[in-house]
Parts: sequence; C-alpha cells; structure tokens
Amino acid sequence: MSSLKAICHGLPLHPLPANRGRRKGVPHAPVRTPQLTAQEEKLALRNALRYFPPEIQRILAAEFAEELRLYGHIYMYRFYPDIEMRAYPIEEYPCKTKSAAAIMLMIMNNLDPSVAQFPQELVTYGGNGQVFSNWAQFWLVMHYLSEMTEEQTLVMYSGHPLGLFPSHQSAPRLIITNGMVIPNYSTRDEYEKMFALGVTMYGQMTAGSYCYIGPQGIVHGTVLTVLNAGRRYLKVEDLSGKVFVTSGLGGMSGAQAKAAVIAGCVGIIAEVDEAALLKRYKQGWLMEISNNLDHCIARLRDARKNKIALSLGYHGNVVDLWERLVYELDTTGELLVDLGSDQTSCHNPFSGGYYPVQLSFEEAKQLLSTSPGKFRTLVQESLRRQVAAINRLADKGMFFWDYGNAFLLEAQRAGADVEKRGANKTEFRYPSYVQHIMGDIFSLGFGPFRWVCTSGDPQDLATTDSIAMSVLEDSIRRGVSASVRQQYHDNIRWIREAGRHSLVVGSQARILYSDQRGRVSIAVAINRAISEGKIKGPVVLSRDHHDVSGTDSPYRETSNVYDGSAFCADMAVQNFVGDAFRGATWVALHNGGGVGWGEVINGGFGLVLDGSAKAEERAKMMLSWDVSNGVARRCWSGNDYAYETICQAMKENVTLKVTLPHKVADESILEQALQH
Repeated sequence: MSSLKAICHGLPLHPLPANRGRRKGVPHAPVRTPQLTAQEEKLALRNALRYFPPEIQRILAAEFAEELRLYGHIYMYRFYPDIEMRAYPIEEYPCKTKSAAAIMLMIMNNLDPSVAQFPQELVTYGGNGQVFSNWAQFWLVMHYLSEMTEEQTLVMYSGHPLGLFPSHQSAPRLIITNGMVIPNYSTRDEYEKMFALGVTMYGQMTAGSYCYIGPQGIVHGTVLTVLNAGRRYLKVEDLSGKVFVTSGLGGMSGAQAKAAVIAGCVGIIAEVDEAALLKRYKQGWLMEISNNLDHCIARLRDARKNKIALSLGYHGNVVDLWERLVYELDTTGELLVDLGSDQTSCHNPFSGGYYPVQLSFEEAKQLLSTSPGKFRTLVQESLRRQVAAINRLADKGMFFWDYGNAFLLEAQRAGADVEKRGANKTEFRYPSYVQHIMGDIFSLGFGPFRWVCTSGDPQDLATTDSIAMSVLEDSIRRGVSASVRQQYHDNIRWIREAGRHSLVVGSQARILYSDQRGRVSIAVAINRAISEGKIKGPVVLSRDHHDVSGTDSPYRETSNVYDGSAFCADMAVQNFVGDAFRGATWVALHNGGGVGWGEVINGGFGLVLDGSAKAEERAKMMLSWDVSNGVARRCWSGNDYAYETICQAMKENVTLKVTLPHKVADESILEQALQH
C-alpha cells in the first residue's frame, strides 16, 4: 500500500507498477465510442506516451492501445494508485504550503470510491465528470503540489498539469480550465474525439475543479427545491402525504432519496443500475428498495395515506414507473403523484447518462458499445414515451419541472411533446426549476455555499455548523426582508436536520444556501474560530458552480434571464477572473456542466481559511464579488428581487456602484417606434 509521501514523488516508473487493469467489484464508466480514424488512434497513443520516457514506451503503448480499443479512452489503469483514496487530515500531506495540502485533500476526496461515481475512470459524478483525463496526470499534479511554494501557481489545461509558474503570494495557487474549445467545434461528436485524443476534458461543475463534497451538496439544493415546489405548486408548507416521483440514484442524483425524507414527503426514485441503488441503500440514504412495481405502488399508497416520510428506490426504468402511474390513473381514477422531475444524466444521454426502457441495463450497455446509433434511436424513443406519460399525469394535476439536467432539451430534440407555444428558446411546456423555484432565490444572492474541515475531525464540522446557525440567527434579529428571512429559516432548519441525517460522505463538509451578507459573515466567523483554536485546522470554502454568478446556462442557471442575454457567457468568465485577483486560492473555468458539453460556461473557486488576517480580508473581498457579480447581472436583466438586493448592497458599501436599469414606462412606446 502506497503512502501519501510515495504518491508525491511523481510517476512511479522504476519499477513500473503491475498492470492490474480494470478492477472487479467497482462500478465502471460506460464504454466510449469516439469513432477515431487510424491516424487519430495513433495520435491518441502518441499523446498518452508523452508522459513517459522512451525506454518504457513500447511496454505502455500496447496496453494503452488496448484500453483505447476496449474502452474508448486511455485511462492508464496501470497507474491507478495503490492507496486508500480519501480525504486525509491536512497535516498528513507532505507539502510546503497549507494551500497545496488543501488542494490535495480535495482531489483525493473527489476520487474517494465512496464519493466518486466511477473512481477508476476518474469520474466523480454525472457519468463523465472527470477529475483528470488519466492517472499520469494525477501523479504529476500531486508531485507539483508537494513541491509548490507561495511564490508559484500550478496551471491546469483540461486535466493536464502544464507546470508550476512563478507567481506571488496573493495570486491563486492553482488555475484550472476544462474544455475551453473554440465555439464552432464545441459539439458532442468533437468532444468524444478530443477526449479520446487526451487533449480536452469534461470537468462537469465541481469534479474538474476538485470541489465536490459528495451528494450532500445536492441533497440541500433538492430539499430547498422540493420545499419551494410545495409552496409554489401545492400551496403548502407541510409536504407529508405528498408524493414526489423522479429518477437517478447515481452521483448527484443519489441525493434525491435523502432530500425527500428531510422535506417530509414520499419519494419514489427509479434507478436502472443496481450498484448505484445498493450504494445509496447501504449508506442509509435510501430507506427501501424494490424491483416490483406492484409492491412500489402498494407502499406509495400506504405512505401517502398515513403521511409517512419514505424514500423508496425502484430498481427499474423510470419510464415503466411513469407508465404504471398512468395505468393507475386510468383504471382507478386516482392520481398518485403530486410532484415530478427527472435527474438522469441527460446532459450525456447517448453515452450512458440515460438508458432506454426497451432493454435491460446490461443489454443497453452492450448495445451502447456495439451499436451506438441504435442505442441513440432507442433513447429518443424512450424519452418520447416518458414525456407522454408525464404529460398525461400533468394534465390531471401533477406538477412537473425540469431539474436542469437537459431532460426537456433532449426530449425536444427527440421529438417529444414539450413545446410551449409562443415561448422563447429557453422555455418548454414545463418550467426549469430555476425559472419557477430557485431563480428568485438566486436573484436574492442565495446559492450553494460550502466548506470542508481539513482536520477531518467531525467536532470541527459540528463547531462550524453552530457558527453558521448563530450567524444566520443573528442576521434575522438585526432585520432582513421577509423573503430573505424565509431562506435563512430554511437553512437553519437544514443545518439541524443535516446533523441528524448523517449526510457526510467523504470529507467533513457542509453546505447551505446563503446570500452575500451571510457568506461573508460565516467565513469571517469560521476564520476567527480557527485563529482562536476552536477549530483545529484550516477550512476550505467553495460552492457549487450552480449559483447566482458562477454559471451561464440558458437552460438552467440563467433560464430566467429574459433580456436576450441568456446565451451570453460574460458573467461566468468575469466571475472566474474576478475571484482570481480578489483572493481565491484556486479558480476554475469549464465548458459544460449540468446540461452538457457546449451548453454551459461555468466558473468556481476554492478559498483556504487559515485563521490569518489576510485570509479574512480575502474572504470579504472575494465572496462579495462572487455574489454581487450575478445579482448585478440579474438586476440589469430586469429582475425585481435582484434590483432590490443590489440597491441594498450599494447602501452598505459606498465603493460599490452598479449601473441600474430603467424600465420602459409604456409598452406603447415600443409599438409606435416599430410602426415607423
């Protein structure tokens, strides 16, 4: 078994580790079908061999060629580290700076088998969200981080460590870009080729930026979404006895079962992959599992009648579940579902993100590798069937929303009935959860703020929980608007529930939704607690890129921006750059994430709090920008919540000056002008 010290020495070449190939007993990424020409295959091999000296290239070339042929990508399985992959306490990392050690911790957490979806393929979540493109990159990055000083910055090109470059103490220690492909070539087919060639990578949102904290991150967002869906659609605060039907128990979607129970409803979640289903069940996130639809319907009825909070995993295809609910409606007249959504990895529908109902899971995986065209056809037929069933139930009173996974976008492309007459390009028959549920929350400046206690001590996490609750409660006492107060109360409830529900998977991490004032205040309070010894080690701040400023995504994060700029990516790029020079420890900019390659640009950060005065100053400056950037953009696009939020921020900070929009006073002005 290797040690942390050993993995910091660089690529293990003398002697070469044994090639054990793909390990049995762990889930693996679907086989990719990049359709490379003979010349492109040779180029992929040449690119992979660049990491290794000439004397061992002949040995590696043959096995790399076999990986490319069998799996559609060169993962370099031989170099899978012989170490327990997890977030070790920060003091154990052999580094010259705490910042570098914190980054190492976050990388290893992303690759922890209890956290990662396909750990041997370096996929954290979403079916194709990579930490690195291959294992050689992992070894080199760990070596660079162990050598890094506060006068250097590590530069990452789509998983490839370009190297350590001279820098200065106030600069980020790490700059990451993933998938920055020229727009005209940012297509799925081009991506499959470029990934196979080893020249670009899909970092998802927080996989390739090393900021994933396990499914807890999306549990919280799902809890808030379901609670607010109940308020908006069902006009209730109490969701007991209400039924939420959805699909996906893999990476981020694995959070849905736990979220349903915390929200107090009956959650029925379909999952085709038994390994993913059992993983959530063994973790205690899923209360019951069944592969029998008769049993599922009986349990649903009982829990609904007796108002029992339940998470039931159906081992099967969600299309079968939706169609069974239609059958129950047609035969009994009973609508058994109140709320519905979908969290399959539909941003990646033809490479294992969505499985067609016509085949078993194993049959579908086989077809994917042998006949990708036929697989695509069946997926699109399955999407049409799923939408037809959802439409039937929605017509009778169920409320369905798109969860930002490109489900409706792909359904539209498949020819399903999801059109909304007279709508713009970002609107469908059913709203995005951003448009109806979370968009106004973003406009208030609220978003997924996270922290990781690098000591690995659960007591440190408990201390930070207490600090966060105290900060939010104090903010309420000092006075906030009614809409902000509602969000603070939801998050105080969340923190209390989080401690009871054993949400930690991997690193000692927590998430909550907070606005600018809350994020800055929590960061400052945590930093001071570190300085006073109340917290034993540094704390890493980050967020999901799915936030008020982090992401330009016209079918999700910016789907409620109606001034025509939903397809513009200025905000995400400015966020990345602005965080970099305002004190972030590392920053990341990605093409893709959430709804797919070529559909999104998103930016994220990591910030290490070490108890110093400089850390407090950086937190105040960087977190303020990280929120106000997006609020100002939403204000300019005409959102009233954002307008009020940014005006209040300008009152509190005299150095903040934002261009405020004027509304057209009379629509007839436009009509008359166009007539001439």
